[in-house]
Amino acid sequence: MPDRPFPPIAIPRLTRWRLQVALLAVALVAGATLVVTALERGTEIPDASAVYLIAVVVVGSVAGTTAALATALLAFVTYDLLFTEPQFSLVVSDTSELLNLVVVLVVALAVGRLAALGRERASEADRRAAEATGLFAISRLLATADRTESVAGQVVTLLAGNTGLERVWIGVEGGAPERVLADTGTGPVPSPTVITTLVRMPGDVPARWIRAHAATGRAPAGPATLGRTGTDGGVVRVKVETGGTVFGSLWAVKPAGTDTPDPETTRLLSLAADQIALSLRRDRLRQEATAAEVARRSDALKSALLDSVSHDLRTPLSSIRATAGNLADPAVAWQPDAVRAAAESIDEEAQRLDRLVRSVLDLSRIESGELQPDLEVFDARELVQRALERLRPALADRPCSLDFADDLPLVRVDAVLFDAIVSNVLDNVAEHTPARSPVAIHATCDRPGRVRVTIEDGGPGVSDADLSRIFDKFQRISQPGEGPRRGMGVGLSIVRGMAEALGGSASARRGELGGLAIDLDLPAAPEPPSEGPG
Repeated sequence: MPDRPFPPIAIPRLTRWRLQVALLAVALVAGATLVVTALERGTEIPDASAVYLIAVVVVGSVAGTTAALATALLAFVTYDLLFTEPQFSLVVSDTSELLNLVVVLVVALAVGRLAALGRERASEADRRAAEATGLFAISRLLATADRTESVAGQVVTLLAGNTGLERVWIGVEGGAPERVLADTGTGPVPSPTVITTLVRMPGDVPARWIRAHAATGRAPAGPATLGRTGTDGGVVRVKVETGGTVFGSLWAVKPAGTDTPDPETTRLLSLAADQIALSLRRDRLRQEATAAEVARRSDALKSALLDSVSHDLRTPLSSIRATAGNLADPAVAWQPDAVRAAAESIDEEAQRLDRLVRSVLDLSRIESGELQPDLEVFDARELVQRALERLRPALADRPCSLDFADDLPLVRVDAVLFDAIVSNVLDNVAEHTPARSPVAIHATCDRPGRVRVTIEDGGPGVSDADLSRIFDKFQRISQPGEGPRRGMGVGLSIVRGMAEALGGSASARRGELGGLAIDLDLPAAPEPPSEGPG
């Protein structure tokens, strides 16, 4: 029968540590015995038992009070057996030697206790420092993060590293079971039948760990885990709550063979859960504030839109109704020229009404993202001239000049949207500049792939403070001498939205003519590939 090797014997970690301490104590006492032997037999020192104090101090500093006391007793017995008469007996014949031996034992016990206390306090200081450092790092991450979820992974990693827990994860309320926000492990989280939960006590009473069966739907989703994480409370839970609101849980898996978490781990988990709760509450408050602000702005936008539309639609409608009513009045004798003038007035007001409706529809399309341009290659000069000719009656006697670079590339735009952009800018010029104010339109190619079309006027312009909000919706910037209301204040907002839909941009500045200048940066059409020699 072939020889089979014996399986290795598994020694628990605590037992292995105790064996190492015992071997250290025996080795130190043996070394001290050799030194005492050399001193008492090789010199004139009658009693060198104080040498054993060194062994007691070393063991106490390494292993604590119990080990120091055991080492002191071992040293006492060793010296009694080997160096007092009669040898190899616990009986001491000389009372003076017995007194010295007892004094050495008492001193050894006291020194061992003091050394152990020093070690314990140093260890406690180290633990406190590590605990404070870990908590500070967690607090800093949560305090500086925009959202808790963005730093949750770092938080659980820090907790696992500072507590020695095998696995740490955060579950947040979002139904049953909780949703895992961050996890240091891989795969599904454990779903145990027994959970060790930290129960907070009122006042200064320390929190307690209590084992209980997991409530249905409270544990995170995952397959049932057998063994210590499934039945003996190996999974621990700390509620993440603040102000009476539960946001979720902080979960962890204890190392094998350990009892409930120690006080340091308990404090760190508890404080970390409180910090996470505050961060989650801040996220919720931010979401609620954002939703409230969106609702407020939406209401303000609706009110402004209704106010503008109701006023600006009533004006042309009133004019049309008044003129049409006069034409229908049989008591009024109309001359042909007067009838023609009234018809032209009705047509002009109808066109104004049409522009208002189209502006509202264009703004709605821009806001909803439904503005889909049909991009083609055009000559910017031709498009601008076409819009300028159509709007010549509205510009009246304002002198207009065109200046386009000779090498200006073609533009890739939607002709309808481009015409609407130029029309809105020129309508703005007609409404807000005095008669005979000059209008200049020029186009250059300042950088590759972009064409800049600038429309500027010689009107009074706007202040620097108004330039920053000139493209905002429903912004009416009145000039000295103007009436109280002129337009809905959406023309330039439509200009910016349509320019961005074409892949360009719109900006405003003070022009060289002294008035307002609108710069339209539009995409240039790609140059056709050059043909090589045939």
